[in-house]
Amino acid sequence: MITYTLNGVPGSFEGDPEESLLDHLRIESRITSAKDGCSGQGVCGACTVVIDGRARLACRTKMRSLEGTEIITAEGLPKRFREVISRHFAQKGAVQCGFCSPGMIMRAKALHNANPSPSRAEIIKAVSPNLCRCTGYVKIVDAIASAFAELNGEPDGKPESIPVASAAVGEHYPKYMATDTALGARDFVDDMHFDGMVQGALRFSDHPRATVVKIDTSEALKAEGVIRIFTAADIPGEHKTGLIFRDWPLMLAEGDTTHCLGDVLAGVVAETEAMARAAARLIKIDYRVLDPVTDMHEAARPDSIEVHNGRSNVLETCSISSGDVKQELARAAWVSTGIYETQRIEHAFLETETAIAMPENDGIRLYSQGQGAYVDRKAVSEILGLPEEKVRVIQVQNGGGFGGKEDITVQGHASLFAWHLKRPVRVHLNRDESIIMHPKRHPVWMEISLGCDSKGKFTALKLNALGDTGAYASVGTKVMERVVGHATGAYSVPAVDIRAVTVYTNNIPSGAMRGFGVPQVTFAVESCIDELCRMGGFNRWQIRWDNALEDGKRTATGQILRGVGLKKTLLAVRDAFTAAKFAGIACGIKNTGVGNGLTDDSEVSVEIISDKKVIISHGWSEMGQGIHTMAVQILHHETGINPEIIEVKVDTAAGLPTGMTTSSRATALMGNALINASARISEDLKQGSLQQLAGRIYRGRYVCDWTCKPGEKSDDPAIHFAYGYATQVAILGDDGSVRKIIAAHDAGKIMNRMLFEGQIEGAVHMGMGYALTEELPLENGRPVSLMFNDLGILRADDMPEIEVIGIEERDPVGPYGAKGIGEIGMVPTAAAIANAFCAYDRIRRTKLPLRRKK
Repeated sequence: MITYTLNGVPGSFEGDPEESLLDHLRIESRITSAKDGCSGQGVCGACTVVIDGRARLACRTKMRSLEGTEIITAEGLPKRFREVISRHFAQKGAVQCGFCSPGMIMRAKALHNANPSPSRAEIIKAVSPNLCRCTGYVKIVDAIASAFAELNGEPDGKPESIPVASAAVGEHYPKYMATDTALGARDFVDDMHFDGMVQGALRFSDHPRATVVKIDTSEALKAEGVIRIFTAADIPGEHKTGLIFRDWPLMLAEGDTTHCLGDVLAGVVAETEAMARAAARLIKIDYRVLDPVTDMHEAARPDSIEVHNGRSNVLETCSISSGDVKQELARAAWVSTGIYETQRIEHAFLETETAIAMPENDGIRLYSQGQGAYVDRKAVSEILGLPEEKVRVIQVQNGGGFGGKEDITVQGHASLFAWHLKRPVRVHLNRDESIIMHPKRHPVWMEISLGCDSKGKFTALKLNALGDTGAYASVGTKVMERVVGHATGAYSVPAVDIRAVTVYTNNIPSGAMRGFGVPQVTFAVESCIDELCRMGGFNRWQIRWDNALEDGKRTATGQILRGVGLKKTLLAVRDAFTAAKFAGIACGIKNTGVGNGLTDDSEVSVEIISDKKVIISHGWSEMGQGIHTMAVQILHHETGINPEIIEVKVDTAAGLPTGMTTSSRATALMGNALINASARISEDLKQGSLQQLAGRIYRGRYVCDWTCKPGEKSDDPAIHFAYGYATQVAILGDDGSVRKIIAAHDAGKIMNRMLFEGQIEGAVHMGMGYALTEELPLENGRPVSLMFNDLGILRADDMPEIEVIGIEERDPVGPYGAKGIGEIGMVPTAAAIANAFCAYDRIRRTKLPLRRKK
């Protein structure tokens, strides 16, 4: 027997001495503040606890090593430390998705034990073993520093209390539920438990392309704890799902051909997850192995092997043109031509995919971490052959998404298993499974030519782009449409010939990821601009100013722009860029809203329960970006309702159909809908008190249905309802390392400056990783490595100084003039760094990543 003290309470353990402390905490003790982000690889830090005063990784600590130790998790922190650190995490903006927050706080506790007055550099060093994918670490370090100052009784250490009035739009207001989230007291899906819940595991394909000859479950059925094994034959409804094209099978049957390693061939439900996984490994699959199609250029050839039998590998070709590009390039004073390539990268959200489903009445209730509750509902209803109203989806605030949780992964399997078994079922992906299953950022190959006249005015651009969407379509066609629509970058170019092809391969699928195709093409076009400056002797800042988009100018798609703050962002960085010895500059434009001929809409409801409780319901996913906070602030701003009594829910039972949380559109659409609902609340409040309105439900709606696809004939085409604009500067030191990023962003209206800065800082972190270190290379359709640490995610001690400059140039559509900022933060980063490197050593790098992390 092993004895220890856990959060001040004596405990003992008589199980397997090789069991990890993390499993003991989460499964047996139901202590869930310690998170599982890397499935025992010991590299993410989300499971950090304090043992005998020092930080330890619970996933790597065996129970046999704990005899006589004192273990502390976030639940057991000393009262004052717990209150102070969580308050500072909330008030400094250190919490976004919050999955990493408890581990960061435990790392801070260990630091405080050893060094109560650390320098900023010492704080950065202390938290560097822990990863954060959302914040860029800036505000985490700020929060720890200010919390320690208060704990040490230093002057000005304690932050001011947040008055109710500060919840108004434009004010600094803490993120919704930030304190609870920081301490791990708010559940993620994987933290939830229901009586009678059993565990599912999936059997994935062993080959990216192979015909499934036989699925033998006989040995697996004999395994300990197995309740049932499921195959494709158990699906009562549609066998395939898809956000645009229905081509992604929930499970493959005997006789089917696999398309990638992430294909599911069977599912096991057992009493425990370990039992389910052990049984899944016993399922024997006989294959006829086939050569996979993994090169996108090969896939695009007419004579290529078809990834999907009977269907061309070319999923879509999107093109736009204007003017005589051939003639304009021929007579241009200077032409920069090159081939640029960008890599596949992993979203690396710390919370891997989990879903819990259970029977409810004669339907299904699903707890989902996905990016679209109503999209999940539709997919599950089709899989089960049920009317949509029989499927209820509750969106649980997730641990990061960045686009990678748009396509359903385990939601369908959990629902199918629960439907048959009539009991709660949890299905969870470990880190390896997550990497092979959900879509990645598209690798894109681009052949580009950009011409200018003798004064540096751009005259023509020609682009041929090819994107690898992998085994399934996901939203690949829309990603490559963004490549087309943003190919001229943030500039006016009169003559264009732009073409992008989306192809299937047997690689892991590619889909939505922050920036949605725009960072790829921005890297190419911004590199060309600097090359034109080299050829013609132009000033790198001035050429961008002279060609910058502004009000009344058209994009490459022909859309006339309004509310353009691009030149203001250029002015904001000019002096710093000019003064730097080695610096790169790049501009960016990024759409708000899906657009492209699709409808963007949102519905909300506000239910007055009493004068002590008001509930906002909407359909947008909270994944760290702050949409719930925006809802609270807008309702308070419009009606004066105390923000402290407002709750926010996403539950399809509310009947507020909403699309996917993508394209930086949630604040704009939800905000306009909520303003609509708030107008009636405000009118009624003039006649009576909030208590007198108890029982009333106010609905609001906003619809944008006036956009068109790139290339459609229109006198005044609107591809998207709004755009955001940015200029970023990367400044290098004398050793060639990135020392500072200056990010000037036109947000239209800064709804919450703290959250605005946090979004940009986090996006810059992701953009730096994209530029320098991140990659998920595949060989024959297989990842070269599934180790989380090999993904190249930057840590706190890898990050330079980040200066965020906010510009407000009102957008005519967004609420209060706001524009989306969640994605554009990383659009120009890689390009700015590439141009800085070239300024340093005169070498033009045409492939990302520019440099692998040592």
